[in-house]
Amino acid sequence: MSSYYNPADLAKFPTMGEGAPELWEKFMSYYNAVFQEGALGAREKALIALAVAHALQCPYCIEAYTREALEKGSNEEQMTEAVHVAAAIRGGAALVHGVQMKNIAGRLGF
Repeated sequence: MSSYYNPADLAKFPTMGEGAPELWEKFMSYYNAVFQEGALGAREKALIALAVAHALQCPYCIEAYTREALEKGSNEEQMTEAVHVAAAIRGGAALVHGVQMKNIAGRLGF
């Protein structure tokens, strides 16, 4: 069974700079700055990135940040907990948007 996701494509990510090298350089400068040690350490940032990757459901990001989190010293239990945090936030966001449904139903008199 084929899928849109091709693991080999992750290595091709830098080719996105070929058509717009100045924009690519600006993006990479920002990206690299974000992941520098700061108030959060590299391990924490990798866990956040892993959780966000799951919330966005990006298989390329999931692969990259699973590796990154492991390389930065996270273990499977910590990564799984981070994924559960992302799932809880995503699920909560879906539920809280239910308030909009209730507001609309109320305006329509139901």
